[in-house]
Amino acid sequence: MAEREADFLIVGAGLAAGNCARHLREQGAGGDILMVGREPDPPYNRPPLTKTYVRGEESREDIMFRPAEWYAEQRVDLLTRTSVTALDVAARTAKLSNKDEVRFDKALLATGSNVRILRAEGAQLDGIHYLRTIGNADALREELESAARVALIGGSYIGTELSASFTKLGKQCELIMLEAVTLERFYGPEVGRFFQDTLTSHGVRVHGSQELARFEGSGDRVERVVTKSGLTIDCDFVVIGAGVTPDVALAQRAGLETNTGVLVDRFLESSAPGVFAAGDIAEYDSVVHDRRLRIEHWDVAFNQGKYAALNMLGQQQEYDVVPYFWSDLADWTSMEYVGPASDWDEIWIRGSIAAGEFTAFYVKGPRLAAALTVGRSDDLTVASRLLKEKTDVGGMRARIEDTSADIAELG
Repeated sequence: MAEREADFLIVGAGLAAGNCARHLREQGAGGDILMVGREPDPPYNRPPLTKTYVRGEESREDIMFRPAEWYAEQRVDLLTRTSVTALDVAARTAKLSNKDEVRFDKALLATGSNVRILRAEGAQLDGIHYLRTIGNADALREELESAARVALIGGSYIGTELSASFTKLGKQCELIMLEAVTLERFYGPEVGRFFQDTLTSHGVRVHGSQELARFEGSGDRVERVVTKSGLTIDCDFVVIGAGVTPDVALAQRAGLETNTGVLVDRFLESSAPGVFAAGDIAEYDSVVHDRRLRIEHWDVAFNQGKYAALNMLGQQQEYDVVPYFWSDLADWTSMEYVGPASDWDEIWIRGSIAAGEFTAFYVKGPRLAAALTVGRSDDLTVASRLLKEKTDVGGMRARIEDTSADIAELG
């Protein structure tokens, strides 16, 4: 067993980890930084995996967080294909899968998420894929070379974005989902229907309210998807987008307080002083929402990596960023969103959903809970401010829905 020391131990090698290392150096940290990631690649941007990367429009190098030489230049010791197997927060030691033991001063846990695996008859057949890593996307690109028909399971981001990308490449896509309407769990049926109609208008076949029964094939290869209602979809391969689960196993073994994620305060510090969490696993005390949140999104991970770095350096900066989301369906349409809202009382529409240029304001009680826009980014700037300032929006509906009214000074 080799022993090594690090002033800052970063567990994980995604965007939260990469941005943490960046800001540690930019803020003047002079100690040793050790980043440990289980993937074979250094930190990279995941959104292109369903879009420009899987379509072959961007290369592996294009989607990297930083060029390979950056890590040596910034004196960031990056270990790929390596995991932290045990963490002793009291003794400030970590054991690695390569048998090294590390002594550290401060640590960031950014272990991300694992895909949720569907258990169904035939799930072991070849040609059934999940998408989380560059390696997964490479496997899809290889499948696309000879495939004509693709079945996608799940009506959320993975299913909708890949359906658009594959259709743009000339493939026939069949989207099979439990939801009645795409993305309705996040944005409601009216807004979700806009995205579904966009998909179907370009040739995607959407099958809502369908529960997976089994996969069938001859030999070892999948050839069709069968739902519990008896719907049968022939395909050349399958992609499953059934969500993810936060990887909190290491934190739990270390005795950190957890719920759905690692519980952290407004400074992203866990129950163990000097040990922080960011990204998918961070269940944080939100100063914007006055409640705990855990958000699985690259932009949140990116920003939390920065704030974790600041607070590892003792700056005591509250994480007060309004969560922002972005998604697109090929080059057909794109949306931006601030929130998130788990539920709402009303949705106020500014603009026209039918025309494909609108903002949906999600209102809960007297306050704005979230907002989604297609083609009206200025509205989202206003919504972000209303969220952050916790503005009472009661009585503002008529003005917000009136597109001739200036809402820039609302509040």
